[in-house]
Amino acid sequence: MALRLLSSGHRVWVYNRTPERLKPLDLAGAVVCSTPLELAQAVEAVIFMVTDGAAVRSLLDAMAVGDRTASSGGNRPSPLAQGAIIQMGTIAPAESQLIEQAVIQAGATYLEAPVLGSIPEAKNGKLIIMVGAESADYQRWQPLLACLGTTLYHVGPVGSAATLKLAMNQLIGSLTAAFAESLGLVQAAGIDVDTFMAVVRQSALYAPTFDKKLRRMQTRQFADPNFPTKHLLKDMGLFVAAAEAAGLATLPAESVRQIVAQAVQAGYADDDYAALFNIVSPMPQLDKPAL
Repeated sequence: MALRLLSSGHRVWVYNRTPERLKPLDLAGAVVCSTPLELAQAVEAVIFMVTDGAAVRSLLDAMAVGDRTASSGGNRPSPLAQGAIIQMGTIAPAESQLIEQAVIQAGATYLEAPVLGSIPEAKNGKLIIMVGAESADYQRWQPLLACLGTTLYHVGPVGSAATLKLAMNQLIGSLTAAFAESLGLVQAAGIDVDTFMAVVRQSALYAPTFDKKLRRMQTRQFADPNFPTKHLLKDMGLFVAAAEAAGLATLPAESVRQIVAQAVQAGYADDDYAALFNIVSPMPQLDKPAL
């Protein structure tokens, strides 16, 4: 995403809690910052793409946005006054709204802009971006976001895009679990997988993610993930909590969340989430030799 901004002509400052990940950006012309505060003091807008809400709050505190009390007493001015925080990770809607309050109190603007798409879409600037923000703020920062995604939706106020993102990620988990279950049954019955896929592709039940995950499941190779299992587990948990708060029955999503949790517990946390196939369709155990 930072490379996309650079190639679009923007000046880019970068910070990462794992500094070695910034070497390619340094070579590409980005300015590497040693602290979040240094970055916040240099830019008009900070784009957050981090793991969860706790990481967002920690970085905001380090930017003097989340914690406004100076050691000498009173309020200290935020380095982002008149600037913007654009939060693009997947966090809870209520959490996003609380962060918005802290950012506004610091004199800055807040937008949530979670995305659909993975590493290939990010590299090509073809992410789908869902934005929760005031209309004027969306219009102000829409050209910047357009560098990162081909499709932008202004969903509504802060919290609405976070909710929509959870709804989409719930589909990621549930569709993958359902496909894994069907593929496992087909394989167990000795049915040709090509025939199974031909029928699926011609039906109204087909989703492109089935083909994206098919080879990983067939070969049980889950390394080099575009989306790790541990992140899907986090998002399924956030969805279940949001659905429960909305008064919805959570059993379908909670069942999938438990399958993903089992995959994490089985050692697939950092592997592609297609690894949940090994939970719903375990590898056959070889017969032990007779004593």
